[in-house]
Amino acid sequence: MDRSKFLKLSSLAAMGWIIGPSLVACSKNTLFENPNYKGKVLIIGAGAAGLYAGYLLQSLGIDFQILEARNIYGGRMGKFEGLSDYTVDTGAQWLHGNNSILADLVKKSKTKITNDTSENTYWFQNQLVKTLPKDIEIFDKEGLPDISFEDYALQQGFGSEYKFIVESLAGDQGADASQLSAYWNHKDEENWVAGEDDFKFKDTYFHFIDQNIAQPILPKIQLNAPIDGIDYTVDKLQVKLKSGTILEADKVIVTVPISILKLNEISFSPALPTAKTEAFQKIGMGPGMKVFLRFSTKFYEDFVLGGSICAAYADDTVGKTTNDNVLLAFIMGEQAAYLSGLGSDAAIIQALLAELDLMYNNQASLNFLNGVVFDWTKEPYIKGAYGFSSVNMGDARKIATQPIDNKLFFAGEAMNINGHHQTVHGAVESAYKAVNDLILNLK
Repeated sequence: MDRSKFLKLSSLAAMGWIIGPSLVACSKNTLFENPNYKGKVLIIGAGAAGLYAGYLLQSLGIDFQILEARNIYGGRMGKFEGLSDYTVDTGAQWLHGNNSILADLVKKSKTKITNDTSENTYWFQNQLVKTLPKDIEIFDKEGLPDISFEDYALQQGFGSEYKFIVESLAGDQGADASQLSAYWNHKDEENWVAGEDDFKFKDTYFHFIDQNIAQPILPKIQLNAPIDGIDYTVDKLQVKLKSGTILEADKVIVTVPISILKLNEISFSPALPTAKTEAFQKIGMGPGMKVFLRFSTKFYEDFVLGGSICAAYADDTVGKTTNDNVLLAFIMGEQAAYLSGLGSDAAIIQALLAELDLMYNNQASLNFLNGVVFDWTKEPYIKGAYGFSSVNMGDARKIATQPIDNKLFFAGEAMNINGHHQTVHGAVESAYKAVNDLILNLK
C-alpha cells in the first residue's frame, strides 16, 4: 500500500514541508566509497527497500542475492491490467513530495508525473460538504498527548458525528483511530522533509520502480523463495529456505514488512534481543485494502472522506490518459477488516456501492460497470497496509532498525526514522541506511 496523503492541512507549509531542510543525509550517496568487499550479502524481500538495497550493492560491486517469498517482486507495489483502459496501481501509487531519492530519480529518468491537486469533500451527517463545522487540524500541533486519535478527538469535544471523519484521518496513516497515537504521529510528521505535494505517475509507480531499479538487478532476484530462519551464530550466516535449502552469506539485510516480524514468521538463531522484538511489536500495522470501481460516468467528487464503510474515496484517473471513470476506495483499519470478512469480492463491492448510492442518490449502482479488489491483508507474506505510529511507541523505530553484531541489518518503510515511513521513498531511504551501515562497518 501507500500513504495516500488525503489530508492536505494548511499548517504543513508552516512546518517547512514545502521549503524544508535539505534531504536527509541518507538520501545522497556521498558517504559511499568503493569498499572492495568480496563477501556475499543476502537480502530478504524484494519490495522497494530490498530492490534498492540490491541496486546500491550492485553499484558498489558487492555480490548479493535477493530472496523473495512471492512469485513477483515489488512488495506492496503492483499493477493490474484489464479493469479499464489504463493500468492501475494495486498498491503504492502516489509519489509524496519532490525532495527524495525517488523524486531525484523521477527527474533524472524523465518519468512523467502529474501533481494531484484534488480537493476534499466530506460525507458528514448524511451530506456532502466542502467544510466542516469544527476544525479537524487539532492533530497537527505541538504538545499532543500520547493517546489515540479517537480518545483525543473525544477529549477535544468532537462528537459521534465526527467518528468517520477521524477514522479518515487515521486511515490516511494506515491505522484505526483507536490505535494511532496523536503524539507519536505528530512527532514523526515533524521530521518530514520530502515536500507537501503528491504526484501520480502516468504509467504506474510499479512501472517506475521496475524500469529504474528492479530491471538492472533482475538476475539477482530469486522468486518463490520464502525463508524459514536465519542463523547468525557462525561467521557465515545461514539462511534456511522453507524448501529446506540453506544459503550462506557474510551479511543479511532483512526488508520484510513489519507485520511479518511482529508475527515471528522468521526465526532467528540466537533469538533477537528482547528490546528489538519489543520494538517490532510497538510499531503498528493494520489491515489494508484497495478497491477500484469503474463507472459509465463520473458522478462523484475527486476526494470524499468520512464514509462509514470506506473513509476515503478518490478519483483514480488523475494523471492518467483515459476515457474511463474509475473510483478508488482506499480502506484501512477496522473498515478493511470488516470488508475483508464479508467473504467475497462481490460482497465487498456491493457494500461500497450501497454507501456510494446513499451519497449519490443511487448513481453508483446505476452506472457501475466492473470492479476489482486487492486485499493486502490476505497476502501471506505482507499481511497489511504499512507501519503506523501506535500509542506508547517511543523510540521503537530506532531500535528496530539497529544492526545486530554487524551481521544483520534491517530496512523497510516501517524502519524509516526520518518521518518518511509509510512511503516508497521512505523504504528506499531505509535501504540506503542499511547499506551504509553495512559499508561503514565492514571487517
